[in-house]
Amino acid sequence: MLKLVIGITGSTGVIYGIRMLETLKKLNIETHLILSEWGEKCISMETDFTSDYVKSLATNISDEKNMASSVSSGTHRIDGMIVAPCSMKTLAAIANGYDDTLVARAAGVTIKESRKLILMVRETPLSAIHLENMLKLARLGIVILPPVTEFYTKPKSIDDIVNHGVGKCLDQFDIEHNLYPRWGTL
Repeated sequence: MLKLVIGITGSTGVIYGIRMLETLKKLNIETHLILSEWGEKCISMETDFTSDYVKSLATNISDEKNMASSVSSGTHRIDGMIVAPCSMKTLAAIANGYDDTLVARAAGVTIKESRKLILMVRETPLSAIHLENMLKLARLGIVILPPVTEFYTKPKSIDDIVNHGVGKCLDQFDIEHNLYPRWGTL
């Protein structure tokens, strides 16, 4: 059974992390949620969901300050990690090995154990510092996957746009889904 760590940090776009958890729960994929303080605040600012609802979607949950959590160790078996959304603060921490939160620590462990790490970075415009941090991580094999809107599927709603971003992350793990139509199927 696939096991994924899901980090939700304090950047606009928490709906991506929420939809990720909803989809993975439906697919019976084990998840370990790390919800940052500002990720939790963004839930109430950006959605009609509660943090209790979001937490209920995960198989396991760890407090972002719990550096003794199972996911802070390379001996804990996981298949990979997705940070959705990934704030620029979290990106900088990961890029520079500054494990000040459990999200950053779990990402660092994912990197050192050569597991797949996907960062749904959220910021615009991007500064040279943001781009340098992304390039540094991309050169290590980390997937930088900003939720960029596509139009070839003719999205009709925000849900369509969110589903496409989440589906692109799931594709990275070869997880079958029907969140968006594939190229050439319309």
